Amino acid sequence: MFSSKKKSSSFGTNDIETIIGKNTQFKGMLSGDGNIRVDGTLDGEISSTGDVVIGDQGNITATIKANNVLISGVVKGNVVANSKLEITSAGKLFGDVKAAVLSIAEGASFKGNSNMEAARILPKEVKETK
Repeated sequence: MFSSKKKSSSFGTNDIETIIGKNTQFKGMLSGDGNIRVDGTLDGEISSTGDVVIGDQGNITATIKANNVLISGVVKGNVVANSKLEITSAGKLFGDVKAAVLSIAEGASFKGNSNMEAARILPKEVKETK
C-alpha cells in the first residue's frame, strides 16, 4: 500500500507551451489550448483545455480551470480540473475544488471544499444557431 519509491507525476514538462517565469508578475486572464506553467505571480484567471502546472515558486490568486492541475506553490482561488488535481507536499491550496480525481500529498495544505466529479470544460464557448 505504501511505497518508498517516489511516484512520477502524470504531468509532463516537455509539452509546456506557456511559461510565466519566477521573476514575472501577470495580472489578467490567461487562456489557451496548450499546457501552462506558472512559476511567478499571477492575479486573475487561468483557463486551459490542457494542463496547468503551478511551480514551487508560483504564487497564484486566481480561478483555475484546466484538464489537469498540479500545484507545488501557493494558490488562493477555486480550481476546476476536468480530470485530476494534484497537490504536492510543498503545495498549498486555499479554495474550493471540483475534480474527477483529487490527490493530496502528505505535507500539503488544503483549505476549502471538494467536489469529486467529472467537470465539463469546453475548449471554446459553443453558441447555438437557429
